[in-house]
Amino acid sequence: MLALLLAALPVIFWNQGPETAVALKQNGIEQMLVPAERLQAWKSTGLVVRGITTAEWSALEEALAPGVDRQVQVASATRSPYLIANGWRFIRNRSAKYRYTLPAGKSALAAAESYAYGADAALQIETADLEPAGKMLAFLRGLPVADLPGVSDLAVVDDQHPLVGEVMNLLARRNLLFATATAPDPRYPINIRIGSKEYPEDEAANPSEFALKIRRQLTDERRSVRLYGSETVLCRLTGDDTRIRLHLLNYRGGKVDGLRIRLRGAFRKGQACSDQIGEIPLENFAVSNGATEFSIPVMNLYAVIDLQREK
Repeated sequence: MLALLLAALPVIFWNQGPETAVALKQNGIEQMLVPAERLQAWKSTGLVVRGITTAEWSALEEALAPGVDRQVQVASATRSPYLIANGWRFIRNRSAKYRYTLPAGKSALAAAESYAYGADAALQIETADLEPAGKMLAFLRGLPVADLPGVSDLAVVDDQHPLVGEVMNLLARRNLLFATATAPDPRYPINIRIGSKEYPEDEAANPSEFALKIRRQLTDERRSVRLYGSETVLCRLTGDDTRIRLHLLNYRGGKVDGLRIRLRGAFRKGQACSDQIGEIPLENFAVSNGATEFSIPVMNLYAVIDLQREK
């Protein structure tokens, strides 16, 4: 039952008693995980609840609270924002189930992040986050279903080398779309195996420079998606031969204005929406030279863009 509950939307893990049921319902939260020892007390509230033991909770893989690490940002010589994002973890281990333990202000972004990557995730949230969590879950429930595979431009050979995780993290934070593989995959023009002649350990030990090297090898023209106008919006692209869905996640919080997007391939103008905003227009839409470009005037924490491929 735990697996079934986690497999749909991200689910709230609620560590308080049934006296809080009214507040949960008022914020649209009607299914939860609760501590197993409190399950009986919750059953009369009318909410859909499942118990989880302390051991089961601990066995879930830990995901970090998403956002901008401002301490790292201040210490950085480049002043580039240091993003805490879990997408690379979800790509690396798609079969795992995850748990977030979130401070106030992080629940909505965590819910969107786990949903965008199709991760099985449970979110332990603060009381102050009931409203934003409920609003984000309502937004996610209202999105059209689009069970599409991830789009990748390169592969990372995951041989459990100690530097592999950080390399994946930096690639994801540069919006360089990758898949994981157990051996070099001929479907991709670039296969990164740390410790090989082409990708030695000493280069991988500087992940930022390493990610720049990969970007130059791939070239911007071969990238499936490029974003302009924000250093704190990360993307996940999914699609098949007929359509794509682009997920945009804003890790700084607040609204982002004037984001420009370039997609490799020809697409018809489609639909876009964002939490707290609703439908958003695709402006200055143009298809030329094998690429599609457009702008969105604003997004909040999470935006979804659905496009059909030109035939």
